[in-house]
Amino acid sequence: MPKPAAETITFTLDGLEVDSPAGLMLADAAKLGDVEIPVFCYEPKLGQPVGACRMCLVEIEGIPKLQTACSTPVRDGMVVLTQTDRVKEAQEAILEFLLINHPLDCPVCDKGGECPLQDITMGWGGGRSRFIEPKRHFVKPLALSPLIAIDRERCILCYRCVRFSQEISEDYQLVLQERGAHSYVSTFDGHPYVAPFSGNIIELCPVGALTSQAYRFRARPWDVEGSGSVCTLCPAQCNVEFTVRDERVMRVLARDHAGVDDGWLCDKGRFAYQSVHVDSRVTHPLLRVDGELVPVSWDRALDEAAAGLRSAGADTGAIAGGESTNEEGFLLAHLMRGGLSSSHLDSRTGGTLSRDLHAALHAPQRQACVEDLEFAHALLVLDCEPVDDAPVLDLRIRKGIRRNAVKLAVATSRPSSLDPNAAAVARFAPGAGEAFCAALNAALGGEDTVVDELAAAAGADPAEVQALAAVLTDAGEDVVIVYGERLTHGPRGEHAARALLNVAGRVITAGHDGCGLLELPAGANGRGLREVGVLPNAGPGLTPVTSPGLDSGGIAAAAASNQIEALYLLHVDPLRDMPNRRLWKKALARATMVIAHAAFLTDGLWEHANVVFPAESYAEKEGTVTHPDGRVQRLRPAISRPDAVRGEWQVLADLCKRLDHDPGVLTGPMTSATLFAAIPFLAGLTLDEIGGRGVRWPERPQAAAWPQADGGPFGLEAPPFAPTPNGDLRLGTFRSIWAAPEVELSPALKFLRAHQRAELCPADAQRLGVAHGDQVTVSSNGSQVNAIASLRASVPGGTVFLESGLEQDSASELDAGLVEITRA
Repeated sequence: MPKPAAETITFTLDGLEVDSPAGLMLADAAKLGDVEIPVFCYEPKLGQPVGACRMCLVEIEGIPKLQTACSTPVRDGMVVLTQTDRVKEAQEAILEFLLINHPLDCPVCDKGGECPLQDITMGWGGGRSRFIEPKRHFVKPLALSPLIAIDRERCILCYRCVRFSQEISEDYQLVLQERGAHSYVSTFDGHPYVAPFSGNIIELCPVGALTSQAYRFRARPWDVEGSGSVCTLCPAQCNVEFTVRDERVMRVLARDHAGVDDGWLCDKGRFAYQSVHVDSRVTHPLLRVDGELVPVSWDRALDEAAAGLRSAGADTGAIAGGESTNEEGFLLAHLMRGGLSSSHLDSRTGGTLSRDLHAALHAPQRQACVEDLEFAHALLVLDCEPVDDAPVLDLRIRKGIRRNAVKLAVATSRPSSLDPNAAAVARFAPGAGEAFCAALNAALGGEDTVVDELAAAAGADPAEVQALAAVLTDAGEDVVIVYGERLTHGPRGEHAARALLNVAGRVITAGHDGCGLLELPAGANGRGLREVGVLPNAGPGLTPVTSPGLDSGGIAAAAASNQIEALYLLHVDPLRDMPNRRLWKKALARATMVIAHAAFLTDGLWEHANVVFPAESYAEKEGTVTHPDGRVQRLRPAISRPDAVRGEWQVLADLCKRLDHDPGVLTGPMTSATLFAAIPFLAGLTLDEIGGRGVRWPERPQAAAWPQADGGPFGLEAPPFAPTPNGDLRLGTFRSIWAAPEVELSPALKFLRAHQRAELCPADAQRLGVAHGDQVTVSSNGSQVNAIASLRASVPGGTVFLESGLEQDSASELDAGLVEITRA
């Protein structure tokens, strides 16, 4: 359904007329009249109110009984009273009942000083208690999970945590056990509450019943300060607030932004801040001397790096990882093209697209925004897994289905966590996204005679393709396609992009609000890096370049054959983050100079890097990043940089100076201003305009300067057929949310550290003599990976899925489409 238009009504609140959007709950509408109605159970983000706590009772003229403001929508002409004796008596009574069993342990409670129960007791309570009997007692504190401690004596049974588990994240793990005064929050089977979004219940809890194990007893509210910024650990780019004490991040809270994260965080974004302060972090420049990396001065490290780059000249390749800011990417491109006359730079992991296809896929008139996921008529999730690729978007999609009846279609190789919510599901062979899009395009166009052949090429069921097409065409005009960058990876990535644009042309009306394409890039700032020129065939603003360079795969191949002498790695370890690990091992070993920006020394950098510049953490960065929907957001430093760490824009600028190509920037904001001036569709943008909420540049008038490109329809080549297993198994890869150094190094998250598992269906496992939990070896072309067998009934037959992004036994060790599995 389209986003409803706001209608304004007028109601009377304590004798004053207040204008409010129609249908807004009275508890929220009262704030527009500068009146606070106390609530405990009510939280708009949780959906329909339940009226459990009864704290928000008010008088409404014409209704004899007191009404709950949280569940009463305002109506035109309504007269509401919140200050009468009757209301005050009811509120005092509710508080007295809540405090009967609540322990008076505020001085030692982590919530003390920022506790709604404290505040409301002081503001609306009677100031006395008539209860003298013993309070109820539970064993406390208990570990609800390794991340969350629960004190059941403090719980006021507001249902917030249970509702989050059942209605928002839909993991259905939390329940209320027992009845009446004996009720308590638990998991149904007593197992730990482990889920991608479990940490949100800590922030939802209005008392100190649920506390963070990582933050527990670390600080009090009057000892800390909050600093707003953006999380750059994944493409969701959630708005966060760092809680800082003595230049250390103590916790991370959500900073509500309806256009980005809806006020939620994944557990990686909430707890991985601990990696900022680990002892193994690189805090000084490192130089390889006699085969070992040793700390050196900044001048020596910069001089050595500049000398190596000058010697390599145009035979230098550069890769930028997703955590790089727009400013860092812009200066890296300035260094490569201006200082070294090299266009061998890339920010994509699976090969580049033509400049015209980049422009067509991300054209402003063809872009969806995050809020469109919630209000579209139909939504296609194509070759991506939101809970891994951009976790918070998974919650937004579930919200749209639950509240607005969005019709979801899922088309992926690997079974998706969204499958149970989908109106149509289609599976295709790993890497066969091009053929699947071609089949879907034919089905949407009524070309039934070719659907069967194209579906066979994709390894898909023609009936599933037709059912998915029916969902997209029958739902309505507002259709959003969320696709993964991996769809356009590989040697036929351009063909897949054209097929995708053909599909979009059939179901999306260009320029129509509420529909469009939304790509989930492989890196957090993947879109921003492309737009600032970190591509081999396009400069800042996707401007054409005179001599295109090699993409990431070409750089690896050239370095492995001694055609590339120097490699510049900005926030990336190719052995971990790029496909074809064997080729990258050879490339790193043969390069004469490897320069890296890194916060942690991975095995690949420890073995191959010649110069390592210490990287800033996302809590220390200054600059901008671009959300997948085109929202430019600002990073602000929350803490100072440790030891000798410098701003990375400054490191890149210093290297440019040493190579006689001074960018003329002296501060971070100067770099941002130079970047905005260089890109036509960002012209006139300022850091002040971006502020704390960001700016979607596709909505600005300057978006007209985006390069024009043909968006189709295109004539499509016949796609190649997916490999036939013939006894072996097709290989599919995925990268989970937990496959990251930040997870491995954060003490709170170590229990979630990703380990290699081979996902296959029970029928294939039985044929191979493999049982769930067995140690197996997956091999192809002389390479092998050790894994634990994980049987999933929903995995398509003839396919095995392995995880990439791991330090050891990563799927990138294998470079063939078919693999063999044997018991170890």
